[in-house]
Amino acid sequence: MDQQLQTQPLIIQKQNISEELVKYIKQQIIAGDLNPGDRIVETKLARELGVSQTPVREAIRHLHGEGVITIVPNKGPMVRTLDMKDVFEIYSVRSMLEGLAIRLATQNATDAQIAELESFYEQMKRKLHDDSVPSLLHDSSHIHKTIIEMADHSRLLNMYQSISFQISLVNRLLGAKSTKQKEVDQHLELIEALKKRNPDEAEHTMRKHIFRSYRDFVQLSEKKEQPVEFDEKLWL
Repeated sequence: MDQQLQTQPLIIQKQNISEELVKYIKQQIIAGDLNPGDRIVETKLARELGVSQTPVREAIRHLHGEGVITIVPNKGPMVRTLDMKDVFEIYSVRSMLEGLAIRLATQNATDAQIAELESFYEQMKRKLHDDSVPSLLHDSSHIHKTIIEMADHSRLLNMYQSISFQISLVNRLLGAKSTKQKEVDQHLELIEALKKRNPDEAEHTMRKHIFRSYRDFVQLSEKKEQPVEFDEKLWL
């Protein structure tokens, strides 16, 4: 999962201002500076960043197309609030993509790559009792992204990147209730699955891992509705 990030200053490149604004708004959402349901006032944002309203409007139109922002009548653009169907769709797609990724990684990753990831995990464990490190969500996210890269499958990587923001947003919402110990405990199984190099077992482990995060989100959610998809048989 992803750690909450500090919002970085926006450095505007004149040739692609709207693209920079898209990245900036997404960064604010992941960092928690903008939350689901928050309004985005075009004039205010343009004034704060010292740009015209045209690229701001283009950025909002792009984000609306991605499903990041919704346009509410009489209110304007707002950060989209995820419902339980959205959450199910995001996690279930992750389960398929990452299940395939770790299956391929057991066959394509070199011993050196797996050893490097294991070394990273050991560093992650050492942060467990370091009070200066508030969260291990960024470390957990790195493990998942590394496994995707180990698959050596360019189209799979592109598909994962296309939903990476939505994954980060769900992780941010769940991660607020996660613990460092939980992150350490739950990611050991992925390292061990890679080391065994058993594709079937590794895919099952990853899909179970993703399902557990989905189940935790459903159980911890303050929303009352529970989707019918909350059934492990559909995942494993």
